[in-house]
Amino acid sequence: MKKEVQSLIDKGELLPLMEEFYTIQGEGYYKGTAAYFIRIGGCDVGCHWCDVKESWNADLHPPTETAKIVENAKKYSDTIVVTGGEPLMWDMSILTTQLKEEGLQTHIETSGAYKLTGIWDWICLSPKKMKLPTEEVYNNADELKVIVYNKDDFRFAEEQAAKVNKDCILYLQPEWSKRDKIVPNIVDYVMANPKWKVSLQTHKYLNIP
Repeated sequence: MKKEVQSLIDKGELLPLMEEFYTIQGEGYYKGTAAYFIRIGGCDVGCHWCDVKESWNADLHPPTETAKIVENAKKYSDTIVVTGGEPLMWDMSILTTQLKEEGLQTHIETSGAYKLTGIWDWICLSPKKMKLPTEEVYNNADELKVIVYNKDDFRFAEEQAAKVNKDCILYLQPEWSKRDKIVPNIVDYVMANPKWKVSLQTHKYLNIP
């Protein structure tokens, strides 16, 4: 990659854009809300059950002008969700500044493993055991969404809940391929520990992106 291009990526003026699309937010607090998703390529957290592994290699996704991404986004929705991959691998400052200048709501879905950059109206923290979040992301998270793949993930969820701020909303979400087996366990756990809520990937039930 040319040095000039890499320099623009490092500054956040270009971002490795995997895809962008207008749909219904399927998970967490804003489920059911129309939103424009910006999926940024690049992730080294490495969840074996990840359903967008094609996002991991940033080199496969074209460096795209941030201004162009914003121009596309503002045509569709007031709510913009930046996801990945792991978007915080890149500097989100320019992207979010430009989105806010257009009067748009900025949401991010992140593992929290990298430095928090950008201006966010909503931070969905989905921590992973392989690479834990930074203290700054714990402190600023609006919702904590722990993916439950096996019973040990309940222990992990409680560890993570102890690190976020007191106003953070707590969600347990079944990993999609294990949902039939794990949902009953989540239901029982939430009923016994009502500080938690159940999150489902409702977009998959609705058969939308």
